[in-house]
Amino acid sequence: MAQNQLSINTPTDSTRPIEIIGAHNMRQITLVNGEVIQTLAGNARIKQGNTFLSGDSILLNSRLGIAEVFGHVHINDADTINTFANYLRYVGPQRMAYLKNNVKLTDGRGVILTDNLEYNLQTGMATYTNGGKVLNEGTELTSESAVYYADTKDVYFKRNVHLIDSKYDITADSLLYNTAFKTAHFIAPTHIISNGNIIDTRAGSYNLDTGEALFLDQPVFKDSTRSLTGRSVAMDEKSGMVTIEGNGKMVDSINQVIVIGEQLFIDRKKNAFLATRKPVIIFYQDNDSTYIAADTLLSALQINDTTKQIALRNDTLIGGNKQSTDSVRYFLGFHHVRIYNDSLQAVSDSLFYSTEDSIFRLIKSPVFWNGKNQISGDTIHLFIANKKPDKLHVFKNSFVINNPQPGIFNQIAGIDLTATFKDGEIDTVRTIGIPAESIYYPQKEDSSYIGMNKSSGNIIDIYFANKELNKVKFVTEVKGVIFPMTQIPEDKKYLKGFQWLDHQRPKNKLELFE
Repeated sequence: MAQNQLSINTPTDSTRPIEIIGAHNMRQITLVNGEVIQTLAGNARIKQGNTFLSGDSILLNSRLGIAEVFGHVHINDADTINTFANYLRYVGPQRMAYLKNNVKLTDGRGVILTDNLEYNLQTGMATYTNGGKVLNEGTELTSESAVYYADTKDVYFKRNVHLIDSKYDITADSLLYNTAFKTAHFIAPTHIISNGNIIDTRAGSYNLDTGEALFLDQPVFKDSTRSLTGRSVAMDEKSGMVTIEGNGKMVDSINQVIVIGEQLFIDRKKNAFLATRKPVIIFYQDNDSTYIAADTLLSALQINDTTKQIALRNDTLIGGNKQSTDSVRYFLGFHHVRIYNDSLQAVSDSLFYSTEDSIFRLIKSPVFWNGKNQISGDTIHLFIANKKPDKLHVFKNSFVINNPQPGIFNQIAGIDLTATFKDGEIDTVRTIGIPAESIYYPQKEDSSYIGMNKSSGNIIDIYFANKELNKVKFVTEVKGVIFPMTQIPEDKKYLKGFQWLDHQRPKNKLELFE
C-alpha cells in the first residue's frame, strides 16, 4: 500500500504579501505602464508578517512588494526593534529597509542615529556608511560607518570611532561594541582615557559597566605615577587589581623603580606589587642603577602610626623618599636573590629593604662583593647613603676575602664585622671574634710579597687605599706567625670556612635577566 506524504510549507515573512492595515484615505492608481499603485494617506499602516510599517503616507506596489513611506516613518519589528525616519523605501521580498533623514533605530537599550540607514530585517543587520552615532545608557559612540547586529546586540564601528561617557574617552579606527553588556572589543590600535589614566592597545575587551578589561598585544597603561605594559594586561577597576602576563614591565616614576617579569600582580589601591617568573627590580638613577633579581619580588607600603613622627632618610638608593611621614615602602625578595650595581654585587636567599632606614637586609647565605673583596656571613645589613653603599654589618660567621691577584687571598674571619665605604668603595673593616683570625700577605714598596702573616686577635682592623688592602691592625691579644713565600704550608693558606665564591658573583646586569 502506497502512502501519500503531505508537505506543509510555512511562509516566511519575506514571502508573505504586504497587507494594508488602514489609513484615513486610500485609493488605487494605474500607471501608464500598467503597474497598479495603492496610496494611503493619514495614519497609513501596512505590515508584512510580524513587521509593521506606518507613516503619514504610503505608496504600495503589492505585485512587487515595494512600499515607500513618507513622514513620521515607524518600523516595528516583532515588538523588539523600533526604527524611525522621515523617509523609507521598503523591499518586501528581501525585507530590506532603506531609511533617510533623522533615522533612529532602538532595541530598547541602544539607539542608532544617522541620516542614511540600510536595515535588513531578515538578518537583523543595520548599516550606515555616511556617519552616525550610537547612544547606550550614557555612552555615546560616533563613527563614519557601522554595522548593527540585532541578534547579538553588537555594533561594529569603522573609521574615526569615538566613544565618550562619564568615565571613558576612547578613539580607534575600528571597534566592536555590545549594547547589552556595554562591552567594547578592540580590533585595531585604540587610545583610551579613563579617570586620568591612558591606555593604548591593539586588541582586547573592556566592560565599561563593570570596569573589567583584558588588553592584548603588548598594551601600554599610564597614570600619574606609573606606566605598565605586557603581552596581556587584565584590569579590574573596582578592586584596583592589575595582572600582567608575559613581557611585563612597570615603571614607578615616584620611587624611580622599574619592575620586569613574566608575571606581575599590581594592587593600585594599596600601591603594592608582586612579580614572579624571572622578575627584576631596577632602582634607576643616572649611570648607577641597581638591579635585583629573585624568584619572587614584592613591594608594598608599610602603614605606620600617624601619631608618631618618623625620621625618614632622603638619600635612599631609590633617589630620595617620596612617601609621606605616615607610610614607608618596603621591598622583599624571596629565594635566589642576586644584586648588581657597578660598585657592588651580592647574592642571598632572601632580601628585605625599607625606605624608612635605607638598609638592604640580606638573609641566609649572603655574599657581598666590592671590587676585589668578598664579604660573607649569616646575615648582612648594607646601609645606603647618597645612593651608594655607606656601611655594612655582618652578623655571625663573618668572613672577608681580598683577592689582589690570582692565588693570593687575604682573609679575615670572626663573629661580627663592620665595614665603612668611601665613594662607593670599601674603606675600613673591623672584625670582632673570640678570637678573630687573619691571613695577610704584606708587600714591599715594589709590590712584591714578603710572605704570609697568619695572626689572631679579639679585634682586627683593616684599611684600604686606592681600592687595595693597605694595612692590617690588631687591637688586642695578638698572636701570629710569618711564613716566607717559599715556605707557606699548604694547610695554612686558608682559614676555616674559606670559600671563594666568585662563580656566584653577577658579572653584569644582563645575567639577572637570564
